[in-house]
Amino acid sequence: MGSLFRSEEVCLAQLFLQSASAYSCVSELGERGLLEFRDLNPNISAFQRRFVGEVRRCEEMEKTFTFLQQELRDAGRVPAPCRDNPRAPLAREALRLQEQSEQLAQELREVSRNRASLRGRLRDLRQYLHVLREGQRFTSLPAPLGSPARPRALSEREPLLDPSLHQHLERKINFVAGVIHPWRVSAFERLLWRACRGYLVASFVEMPEPMEDLATGESITWVIFLISYWGEQIGQKIRKISDCFHCHVYPYPESEASRVDTMNGLQSQIQDLSVVLEETEQYLAQVLDKVAVALPTWRVQVQKMKAIYLVLNQCSFDVTEKCLIAEVWCPVQDLTQVQEALRQGSYKSGSSVECFVQRIPTSESPPTLIRTNKFTAGFQSIVDAYGVASYQEVNPAPYAIITFPFIFAIMFGDVGHGLLMFLFALWMVLYENSPNLRQASNEIWLTFFEGRYLILLMGAFSIYTGFIYNECFSKATVIFPSAWSVAAMANHSSWSSAYLATHPSLTLDPNVTGVFQGPYPFGIDPIWSLATNHLNFLNSFKMKMSVVLGIVHMGFGVLLGIFNHVHFHQWHRLVLELLPEMIFLLALFGYLVFLIFYKWIKFTVADSLVAPSILIHFIDMFLFTSNADNLPLYRGQVPVQMVLVVLALASVPVLLLGTPLYLWCRQRAPRTNDPTVSLERVGTTREQEPLLEGQDAGNSVNATKEDVERGGHSPDAEHLDLAEIFMHQAIHTIEYCLGCVSNTASYLRLWALSLAHAQLSEVLWSMVMRNGFVRLSYVGGVLLVPVFAAFAVLTVAILLVMEGLSAFLHALRLHWVEFQNKFYQGAGYKLCPFTFTADAWD
Repeated sequence: MGSLFRSEEVCLAQLFLQSASAYSCVSELGERGLLEFRDLNPNISAFQRRFVGEVRRCEEMEKTFTFLQQELRDAGRVPAPCRDNPRAPLAREALRLQEQSEQLAQELREVSRNRASLRGRLRDLRQYLHVLREGQRFTSLPAPLGSPARPRALSEREPLLDPSLHQHLERKINFVAGVIHPWRVSAFERLLWRACRGYLVASFVEMPEPMEDLATGESITWVIFLISYWGEQIGQKIRKISDCFHCHVYPYPESEASRVDTMNGLQSQIQDLSVVLEETEQYLAQVLDKVAVALPTWRVQVQKMKAIYLVLNQCSFDVTEKCLIAEVWCPVQDLTQVQEALRQGSYKSGSSVECFVQRIPTSESPPTLIRTNKFTAGFQSIVDAYGVASYQEVNPAPYAIITFPFIFAIMFGDVGHGLLMFLFALWMVLYENSPNLRQASNEIWLTFFEGRYLILLMGAFSIYTGFIYNECFSKATVIFPSAWSVAAMANHSSWSSAYLATHPSLTLDPNVTGVFQGPYPFGIDPIWSLATNHLNFLNSFKMKMSVVLGIVHMGFGVLLGIFNHVHFHQWHRLVLELLPEMIFLLALFGYLVFLIFYKWIKFTVADSLVAPSILIHFIDMFLFTSNADNLPLYRGQVPVQMVLVVLALASVPVLLLGTPLYLWCRQRAPRTNDPTVSLERVGTTREQEPLLEGQDAGNSVNATKEDVERGGHSPDAEHLDLAEIFMHQAIHTIEYCLGCVSNTASYLRLWALSLAHAQLSEVLWSMVMRNGFVRLSYVGGVLLVPVFAAFAVLTVAILLVMEGLSAFLHALRLHWVEFQNKFYQGAGYKLCPFTFTADAWD
């Protein structure tokens, strides 16, 4: 039975799929996500498998889809994700899908090519028109006789030559006109002057409107140049230089009438091309609309189809090649759903013979399957980061749901900070279905969002421990009246005004009658926030609290090992391992917890000055001595401590030699015909031992002859197995005994980080807010706004983010190292079912 406390029972099964319905059956199984397929052809390359042709066809379609998607992005359209969940297409539907996609891609290529050609032609015509217009300003004919003479203005818009000199020219003037990139103008002009030695006149002017560069796609304001020269050789040099600078050179008519006719023709062509280009753009938009609608669904369908063929390539054919055989890991409780999926697949494919599933035995350790929901997934991820649980061992995740936020809150106890964290997580929980939160591209934000329920509990527990510590942004809150009375002490001491003037700080003496009226109802009395020795009090309180909680946490981890031993029927481990571990832990560190509580209960205010030191008693306990200066806590303390140390030391050889000697005796026992007994004698590991009972390694279709031969056991192999068990047991014993000491000290980080968080909060308040209140008084109250803003930013950045991350990492270490290593192996591997999930295709 599957639950969060232990992984589900998983079995190895064989699927017998008819060739005609194998595709549909695998598609049904992928939609349900129940099975993990095993590769039955590990020695066959991907190019020699049965369905390699179909896989290549899917890859060709994916290339087509990539082209279509790139065209959408070039057009400024973002392909929308597939909203529905289309099923994998059948064979005939796949052919039609391939034909439609290729036809649409070809149509898109032609339209895009035509549009690019039209845009290039239109750009050339517009550039040519601007060249003629600007050239007309330089080479216009002289005014008729009798008209007033035009004043000569030194402007680049004026003609290059005085029209009155035309009749005196004996040589013919030629022109070269075109456009050039503005970055190349200066170099172009300089090279013309050096190459032609001044036998030309060049004029440059910017084009009135920017135009797109088809090569780069950017908008450029081109520069029009008009060069007049004498001589054919000079003209050849000018044209070669223009080609080197990638200039667009256009023919320049000699007569003004020809230029006017050419401009009129260009305007007519530009109008016609504009109309054609507009219609082409509209048609291209229609094609892109078809692509945007169909592409998301096509991509999902082809990806599913490719995944199905990849799975079919992992199957093997029978001798008749009419049936495919697949091996799968399957949860036992899902076998009925698998059979139902095979029945549906056979029905949809039209096959008259149904496919079926058959469970087979195996000696391999099955994968681990622990089903989670959106609440438990975050806590399970913390456990899996340490190591995936071994098959059907106890899962620490359900216990971490309580212990992890609580241990975090011990280090992060503050009502205000916990409330801010709780509200932030509550906002993410309430709006968890928002696409903006789920589909964010920030990886850090997605990490916070996935752990929203973990942060919610951490904030709630921090509020609780904040009330215990009586801290809210480092300030104590007076929920109940204080249990301390200064009046009784003042009446008893008869303080005078002169005495109070010379003693600004006074210490409360709880030994005076009437000063202490009883315990505070909940948490720490707020009077301690005013005391000068409040840090000493909190040091002692939090240090002992950390030790007590740490030993309880470790003891709970040792007790959880009972469930592993009972489930795997390893009864000898209950006596030879778990019992010595509990004796060692309780005899030493459990006794330390007893001393802490006993001292709290026995000694009152009246005899607090003669209270003995627990630390000295604990050291004397290991030295088998007593200290005359340190009074005993109770009568007969030294003999009791000696007995406890002897018990702890006696449990070490039992823990070290118990399991190896037990397995050695089992091995030397008379052999029986039961194969399970011989398998137990070789000393399997604690995870694999229960899996080998009553199973045969040769029943798998992918078991080769070499695998069976390696499964045999020789006498030397048995000896090596026992030596390995003894070595592992020695390592476990040393690690556990030394770990009990180091792990107990490691829990003192709860005390250290709790005090660090409280002191940082107090420093931030005194350095920012207190100075704001004291120095500004009531006159500068408006300036408290930026002061509070700085306080809020520092609180979030330092105390919430940095301190929160530090407390989270320390709580993570306490669970991984101090808690989980007492019972958790974490040597398994996850069950990765073949499934069609929406996240896989995004």
